[in-house]
Amino acid sequence: MTYARVGTRGYSRRGMSGPGGPGTVDGVTLDRPARRAFLVVHVVASAGWLGLSAGLLALGLAANTSGSAATVEAAVRSMRLFADWLLLPIALLTLASGLVLSLGTPWGLARHRWVWTKFWLTLATTTATAFVLRPGVNEAVAAVSAGHPLPDGGDVLFGPVVSLSAYVFMTVISVLKPWGLTRRGRRLRKTARERTPAEPARV
Repeated sequence: MTYARVGTRGYSRRGMSGPGGPGTVDGVTLDRPARRAFLVVHVVASAGWLGLSAGLLALGLAANTSGSAATVEAAVRSMRLFADWLLLPIALLTLASGLVLSLGTPWGLARHRWVWTKFWLTLATTTATAFVLRPGVNEAVAAVSAGHPLPDGGDVLFGPVVSLSAYVFMTVISVLKPWGLTRRGRRLRKTARERTPAEPARV
C-alpha cells in the first residue's frame, strides 16, 4: 500500500486541523515528522515486497525449467527462506504503515477509492502469502528434499505471479490516484463544506 506523495492537496487547513477532521481517527492527525517517518518506512517496505516477489518469481521459474535436481532443490529452498523470514514480515509492515498513513492523514482509509482498493488488495495478498504461498513452497521443499520431483510447478509460481501482478497494479494506482471519492468520502466532504463558514463578500 504505497501512499506516496501523502499531502494536503484538495484540503484546507481549516478542514485538517479541526477535531475529527476528514480522514482522521478521533481527531488525531500525524504531525509532519511522524508522517515523513512512516512514509519512509512504508515506501522502503513496499519496495522490498516488490523486489521479493520478483525474486520469488525468478526462483519459481528456475525450479520449473531446470533439468538439474540440484538447481531445483536450491531454488525451492531459497524460496522457503524468502517466504519464511522476509516476505511475511515485510508484507505486514507494509500493511501496518499504510494503515497508519491513511488513518493519520486527510487521505483517510475509506474516503478515496484507490486507497480503499489498495487496502483490500494488500490484506488479501498478505493473507495469501501466509496461507497459500508458504504452505505450497514448504510442500515443494519437502518433496524435493526426499528425492521426489517437484510435485506441482504451479505451487511455486502461482503465488509470486499473483503477488507481483497485484503489487504492480497497486503501484500504478498509487501514482495515478484514480476513481475519485467513495460514497463515504463524498458524504464527509459535503459535511465539511457545510460546517465551514462562508467567507465574507469582498467589496
